[in-house]
Amino acid sequence: MFKNMTNSKQFLIYKAPSGAVRVDVLVQGESVWLTQEQLAQLFGRERSVISKHLRNIFKESELVEESNVQILHIAGSDKPVKFYSLDAIISLGYRVNSYQATQFRIWATTTLREFMAKGFVLDDERLKKNKGVFGKDYFDELLERIREIRASERRFYQKITDIYALSVDYAAKSPETAGFFAQVQNKLHWAITGQTAAELIYSSADATKITMGLSTWKQAPHGKILKSDVTVAKNYLNEAHIDELNRIVSAYLDLAENRAKRGILMTMADWSAFLNSFLELSNYPILQDKGTVSALEARLKAEGEYEIFRQRQDLNFVSDFDLVIAQLEDKKR
Repeated sequence: MFKNMTNSKQFLIYKAPSGAVRVDVLVQGESVWLTQEQLAQLFGRERSVISKHLRNIFKESELVEESNVQILHIAGSDKPVKFYSLDAIISLGYRVNSYQATQFRIWATTTLREFMAKGFVLDDERLKKNKGVFGKDYFDELLERIREIRASERRFYQKITDIYALSVDYAAKSPETAGFFAQVQNKLHWAITGQTAAELIYSSADATKITMGLSTWKQAPHGKILKSDVTVAKNYLNEAHIDELNRIVSAYLDLAENRAKRGILMTMADWSAFLNSFLELSNYPILQDKGTVSALEARLKAEGEYEIFRQRQDLNFVSDFDLVIAQLEDKKR
């Protein structure tokens, strides 16, 4: 079955160091693809030479043709066109003895492999000019997604991470993403309390207090406090803290929306730096490290306090059943 690629909007740009060769590399599925015509342009050889080398690559079983060739429909062509995979492009590059092939081999082992790992590679020239895939439709969709994030019922820090996930080079499994996700909650807690999430839990969990130091919990205000409630930092924030968090995130979303309206592309590094700049501009303290209390220490402290608190809670807790019985007893009197 032919695949229609007319609406595909993902491209990588290969540009030779001399600037003499520039090729739009089509992204489809989990690989990148070029036609024979593009390969001829890329390597500076006649198309017949390219065709001969490709036949030999498959004939000699260096690659399996079925998994490295796609026959696809493209815009501007009446007939389906053969596209060759990343592995085929690299194999061809090693066979073609030309300056362009050497330059491509260098690029292929760095930039292309980075793309396969991250899911996206940015082209600096395209980013600066906002051309190609980053046109009006891109920013209209981005704006719509930002507004959806604002309207969602997600937690405060989750909205910040949702904005980060809109990065033009977003890679969910990258170390940069893991680092940002691990720190964003702590940055917000630090900004309004001067404590990380773990520090807040550790210092606030107290079995001697009426609600163990919690301001809210799943079954609040009349239901029981559960073990899972006492290890959530947000549950220890008071009403003023929650209001401040709401205003911080609202202002952050305003700025994110404004950048989308202005057509400003944002990378993962941009959003990471932007959060710090935003907090600093708002005169909030910036978290510089991981804090003095680990998540494990906070959890063990809170759960230990809970075991003490739970015994008193069980003795004093008045359930709906208890209330009904008490009301019936009152009527008998």
